[in-house]
Amino acid sequence: MRVASTPTDPYSAAGVDTAAGDLAVELMKSAVRRTQGPEVLGGVGGFAGLFDASALLGYRKPLLATSTDGVGTKVAIAQAIDKHDTIGQDLVGMVVDDIVVVGAKPLFMTDYIATGKVFPERIADIVRGIADGCSATGTALVGGETAEHPGLLGIHDYDVAGAATGVVEADAVLGADRVRPGDVVLALASSGPHSNGYSLIRHIIANAGIGYGDNAADFGRTWGEELLEPTRLYTSPLLRAIDAHPGAIHSLSHVTGGGIAANLARVLPQGTWVDVDRSTWSPSPVFRVLADIGGLSLEQTEGTWNLGIGFLAVVSAEAADAAASTLSAEGIHTWQVGTVSDAALPAGDYEQGAKGVDGGAVRLVGSYAETD
Repeated sequence: MRVASTPTDPYSAAGVDTAAGDLAVELMKSAVRRTQGPEVLGGVGGFAGLFDASALLGYRKPLLATSTDGVGTKVAIAQAIDKHDTIGQDLVGMVVDDIVVVGAKPLFMTDYIATGKVFPERIADIVRGIADGCSATGTALVGGETAEHPGLLGIHDYDVAGAATGVVEADAVLGADRVRPGDVVLALASSGPHSNGYSLIRHIIANAGIGYGDNAADFGRTWGEELLEPTRLYTSPLLRAIDAHPGAIHSLSHVTGGGIAANLARVLPQGTWVDVDRSTWSPSPVFRVLADIGGLSLEQTEGTWNLGIGFLAVVSAEAADAAASTLSAEGIHTWQVGTVSDAALPAGDYEQGAKGVDGGAVRLVGSYAETD
């Protein structure tokens, strides 16, 4: 007599574990719910997130701002040392902090995680980091997706991406059109490389034969731990500064791929220029050490790394000191690095037209301050 065998799940045989995906959702539920107020409807697990937009009725002419991004190759370091609880904050920084550039308040965010194999605790760690970042920026995490891609990604490989939406009054949008000659450029300190330039970082580390689990004597922890330092979140402090100094903050620049000069040029009007004075700050030790190991000068990395400046604010001259004090009181070291000019452009190499924007012109001048 033949005993009937238990049917095999063909999807599982192909490498997709739907039960693991369900467990991951259960593990992340509480973290996601912490980001959600009464304006979020439907809970976790729906096909689409629902957000009550009636709050927008209080705006005269609301404009929706949206942004999407990922974390890039920084995830390779998280995978190398099996530490996944900070990558989510990096994602929020890359996505939500782009929205505040126009002066918008974030409303909600969704995330997407693609992986070779779902390890529920790992996915939950990533999403908890996203949820923590959303809570810190006042953003509701209304939904997401985890996709298992066996055969396309290795079992320990994953990538993360997200998208967010915010709102701003039409007459309060920040941008180059508000900038005037004589405005002051303030720099807001970064927490490290954030999530940009990691292909160069990984290239330097690999060529030096350094392992991410190796002790980094300069930093008192492993190389992997140092390089996974989370991206600083600027949204809430900047929104409070905008409210505290009405009309004073004219434009903002998120220093991401392309470095300081290229990103500042995007938020300046055509016909203006700024010389960013290197002597006003000393790049963070992580940049100095990496450049030294790679046989590079700091100047050679200016188009890749933020070198200690995560955001730039173009502010009216009369409010610059007060705005800097407000941001410093929020725990973000803030200082003046330049002044907007519309005089004849000096001779020299300036960044212009970065990322398709015909903005102003920016170059870095002088020598960096010595370390403390």
